[in-house]
Amino acid sequence: MIFGLFAILVVYVISIELLIYGFFKVKNYQIKELDPKTSFTIIVPFRNEKENLPILLESFSNLNYPTHLFEVILVDDNSIEKFQSLISKFQISVIDNIRKSSSPKKDAITTAMQHVKTDWVITTDADCIVPQNWLLTFDNYIQENNVSMLAGAVTYQYKNSFLDHFQQLDLTSLQGGTIGSFGIHKGFMCNGANFAYKKTLFERLNGFDGNDKIASGDDVFLLQKAIEKFPDKVHYLKAQEAIVTTKPTENWKLLFYQRVRWAAKTSSYKSTFGKLLGLIVFFGNLSFVIGFLFLLFGIWSYPIFVIFAFSKFLVDYVLLYFTNKFLTQSKIKSLLLSSLLYPFFSSTVALYSLFGSYKWKDRQFKK
Repeated sequence: MIFGLFAILVVYVISIELLIYGFFKVKNYQIKELDPKTSFTIIVPFRNEKENLPILLESFSNLNYPTHLFEVILVDDNSIEKFQSLISKFQISVIDNIRKSSSPKKDAITTAMQHVKTDWVITTDADCIVPQNWLLTFDNYIQENNVSMLAGAVTYQYKNSFLDHFQQLDLTSLQGGTIGSFGIHKGFMCNGANFAYKKTLFERLNGFDGNDKIASGDDVFLLQKAIEKFPDKVHYLKAQEAIVTTKPTENWKLLFYQRVRWAAKTSSYKSTFGKLLGLIVFFGNLSFVIGFLFLLFGIWSYPIFVIFAFSKFLVDYVLLYFTNKFLTQSKIKSLLLSSLLYPFFSSTVALYSLFGSYKWKDRQFKK
């Protein structure tokens, strides 16, 4: 059993080292002094977000981008109170979601696509804030590269609480894995809060056909379809001026269900690398939990567990450190306690996602 757990650890360490290598292979992008040319439609699906939407729209108002080159479509997914958009200096419309599948968000994007007149679509979430040079950075990269899809980074606007620090660390690991996978040409994951693609690409991929029975995954499944057919046209935009900020969940229960929702789609990935990496990470964390239990019951000595735990911690820390530096340019908070708790949390989430149901936006979803 000791040999088996250490064998899992070796595979885990090698995999994370590969992602670290990939992280540095994706070069940081700096905006140039190019005249804006790309036309964007910003699609924002929302449900009961009357407090968050004005903040997001304010960040749109502050964009350093010509207003005639972008418009906003808000897609109302059966909110209790209808949102009334205020007069703004950019074009904005509010439409109702047309439900056709098991996924409200995919339906919302598909509904909005019928109204899109621009070349490019960029999606974000209602509880986000976009930086001033968000569209300008995307535009510059598009002008300089022959791309049809761009994935961008997302971070949290967090407060000084352990729950927020834990979530930031979790999101940092996901962002690091995302960037690293692109760096080794195995991209399989992205975040719909900062995701852009050509309308023509969406149409050529037949949108979300084939995975519309899965509640989440409007981002990763579309990305994986695009990479499968047009691998050279899908890039990662590693630019600090294009990082979107979102809110962490308010309590542990909401966090658990959110992560279950994210984990539930892994088994449906088209990407073999994505499935394999998911299994390696799961067993890497589960082996830590088993090793801790072995320590408690006296099966493992303390030095053996320390060697095991430190090896995992060290490789995780390297990826987290450099990713966090890119995302926040600040120190990692509550690192040790979060690192000890995370294997238990992630293993529970992964196991529950195989069988359990979850709540999202006051709705119940089954696996």
